[in-house]
Amino acid sequence: MKADRPVVVYDDDCGFCTWCTEWIVRHGAFDAVGFANVTPQQRSRLPADFTDCAHLLTDTEVYSCGEAVEEALIHAYPALQRPFGVVGRVPGYTDVRERLYDWVADHRAWFGRICSAEPPVESDRRR
Repeated sequence: MKADRPVVVYDDDCGFCTWCTEWIVRHGAFDAVGFANVTPQQRSRLPADFTDCAHLLTDTEVYSCGEAVEEALIHAYPALQRPFGVVGRVPGYTDVRERLYDWVADHRAWFGRICSAEPPVESDRRR
């Protein structure tokens, strides 16, 4: 049995990042914490350069960047596990996923003009 819900760790200085985190929290059972509010326990599990991208903390794993987005989508929509499993076997998929994440991150100011939110992201603990 899992002790805690997965935690999305996101850049709370970024309106687009906050919007994305709100979206995934609305569609799945997650908690969320901005970089500014990471606890010492969470910080000890994150990579040294944790402010470089989003992360997903589960009871046993830490996912970062594009992998964090993929795992969050799978957690919110379990039916995606099979398609992601299939595409994950395609040579070069991981590099493409991470390059796509980096491209979106590099253009988040532009995306933020379309989709933006103010922190903090509220988690619905009643789920």
